Amino acid sequence: MTVSLEEIEQTSIKYLSIKDCLSEKGRRLWAAAEAKAYGWGGIKLVVEATKISNATVHRGLKELETGEHKEYGIRRKGGGRKPCTATQGGLLKELDSLVEPYSKGDPESPLRWTSKSTRKLSQCLKDKGYHISYTTVALLLHDLGYSLQSNKKTLEKANHPDRDSQFQKISQSVMTANKLEQPAIFIDTKKKENIGNYYNNGREYAPKGTPIKVKGHDFVDKNLGKVVPYGIYDIGKNKGWVSVGISSDTAQFAVNAIRTWWLTSGQIIYPKAKAITITADCGGSNGYRTRLWKLELQRLANETGLEFKVHHFPPGTSKWNKVEHRLFSYISKNWRGKPLISTEAVVNLIGSTTTETGLTVNAVLDKNEYKTGIKVTKQEMKSINLFKDSFHPEWNYSIKPNRLS
Repeated sequence: MTVSLEEIEQTSIKYLSIKDCLSEKGRRLWAAAEAKAYGWGGIKLVVEATKISNATVHRGLKELETGEHKEYGIRRKGGGRKPCTATQGGLLKELDSLVEPYSKGDPESPLRWTSKSTRKLSQCLKDKGYHISYTTVALLLHDLGYSLQSNKKTLEKANHPDRDSQFQKISQSVMTANKLEQPAIFIDTKKKENIGNYYNNGREYAPKGTPIKVKGHDFVDKNLGKVVPYGIYDIGKNKGWVSVGISSDTAQFAVNAIRTWWLTSGQIIYPKAKAITITADCGGSNGYRTRLWKLELQRLANETGLEFKVHHFPPGTSKWNKVEHRLFSYISKNWRGKPLISTEAVVNLIGSTTTETGLTVNAVLDKNEYKTGIKVTKQEMKSINLFKDSFHPEWNYSIKPNRLS
């Protein structure tokens, strides 16, 4: 018998119309009776129409043939074997922690995926004392929001060979800081935004036929200018901080954003802090080759008495920076479809950003003027109390306060 789409659709309609009225046993027996009525190919038709498993339909057929269904009652709600996540506390959290440092892909996407196989993850969990099969791991990964993905050609340059190792180092450093209740922040500059009645991506609900009218061009208003939002994301507390600059995106601006965050918020949240772990991109105002970035961090270390442990993402991996998809993405969603008509509007829109997971954001306006092209001398570089890591010292280093003479 050839199963037609029309027959599958008709069976699906019948099943959906009575599904909610049937118990687990009733659905199984209905599917078996329907498959038996169709004859050859009936099982395949019912499985495709109802999404009931092949094994369940066969079990129902067996019960109809032997009369077993007359001997057993209906299983009470909540009966049966408990899921492994209920009997093994912490299993889901442990699985996510195994996968998180290795997550791949676009951080803006609701999907996440991993290069670790389900068999390897199952073995890792068994080594930690859990009892779980690789097939159950696959189901739990789906529940956590992971999925299998194929490669997509988008990068022009090859990945750095030590990319994954650097990701692991960053992950370990951040987790260590959190365990010690020390601040760990992810930093970056958001793209510059024109101030004025300009078009802003996104749509908002409004009365039909009443769109906000904006300028038809994006030429910068010389009087209003642009703003440069510099973001700081505290991963341990799920808090965001944004300094909205009106000048250039320089290393002085970047470090002053960290300074302002620490003096107004950080030192209150972390009164016993001795060091701040910073994760940043490899380029820009906070790049690992930027001399002024290190010199300004040294000045901040001397002011606060704190050590700064810096880790940079490898080249070409800036989109993995958590400030992008845990802070900036929500800010963009919050002001979608709204013209950024003033610096006050920008600060208020950023400051009103929240999420269901508890993210809160503070925003301040930085009115300082920052000069570009500042040169750092060799003598000034020698004054930096710099400690380089053995693994990629250009990406991983610490800056400690200079001793007062």
